[in-house]
Amino acid sequence: MLKIAGLEAWYGESHILHGVDLTVHQGEVVTLLGRNGAGRTTTLRAVMGLMGKRRGSVLIDGLETVRLAAHCIARLGVGYCPEERGIFAALSAEENLLLPRRVRGVAAMPLEDIYDIFPNLRERAASPGTRLSGGEQQMLAVARILHTGANLLLLDEISEGLAPVLVQKLGDVIRTLKAKGFTVVLVEQNFHFAAPLADRFYVMEHGRIVERFEQAELGSKMSLLHDYLGI
Repeated sequence: MLKIAGLEAWYGESHILHGVDLTVHQGEVVTLLGRNGAGRTTTLRAVMGLMGKRRGSVLIDGLETVRLAAHCIARLGVGYCPEERGIFAALSAEENLLLPRRVRGVAAMPLEDIYDIFPNLRERAASPGTRLSGGEQQMLAVARILHTGANLLLLDEISEGLAPVLVQKLGDVIRTLKAKGFTVVLVEQNFHFAAPLADRFYVMEHGRIVERFEQAELGSKMSLLHDYLGI
């Protein structure tokens, strides 16, 4: 579903990514781990075409996208949920949910199915977007990209600042999406949230992948993760 090779990216003159290699198969959850500033968010933005300059290869379902604009990448079925959520205050929760256009040629998840996954949003459908709790706003941000029909989800720090019960709910949501065949790339600072969800882990430092391992290897990698992440 996603294959990155030799990816480099810049913010202005600042060279942030230095040859990132990463593979995500269809239906997998893959987590990018690393300290703040390691390049994890930049990797998602580079995949989405939101960087001023990028170089290398980004294959999405076999199609090279490194020279495509962000709106063209979105139409391939890629949904990006940024850390800042981007909820519109003047719109209700349901209007926020319905606002983005559906991805061309891709069947969007029906509204009722989204409400089955996020029952809180059904209850708060008429509430102004910024009157929702932080957890509800995060659920809305994820639900919004599902309604476009995206099937490759790039989720950036979705558990940040949320109460443990809501973090647990988001974990359940990711498991549900995986069971439905969605592919997820998860950037997370909260290792204990990400650890049970991922099929594979990539550890980033200074704009490079410095370690990669499978879920089955997690126990044997805890000492290494302590060194890189301070876990």
